[in-house]
Amino acid sequence: MTIKEKIRALASTKGMGIPALELELGFGSSTISKWDKSAPSIDKLIKVADYFDVSLDYLAGRNEKYSDEQALLDVEISEDFELKEAIKKYYSLDGRKKKHVIELINLLSED
Repeated sequence: MTIKEKIRALASTKGMGIPALELELGFGSSTISKWDKSAPSIDKLIKVADYFDVSLDYLAGRNEKYSDEQALLDVEISEDFELKEAIKKYYSLDGRKKKHVIELINLLSED
């Protein structure tokens, strides 16, 4: 996925297209659209990353830890403070405790 494609997918999670995002971020018209042919400036990439609460590594395709689908989920999670904090706490646990958390979630989700 190119930077522009990732940004388009991220924008769609907020119900907007590239032109609306460019306006929201104070970019000139077609700024992001031109990134297929020329490299974006770091300051503009930082604005995009901050807006969607993703890393520059993700936008640049360097983040191998997450799939694109997981990164989009991260954007949705970032808007839910309690869930985001719970996930941070989960990642700070050791392997044994993580396993217990998953077992508890599975137990609670059984109907």
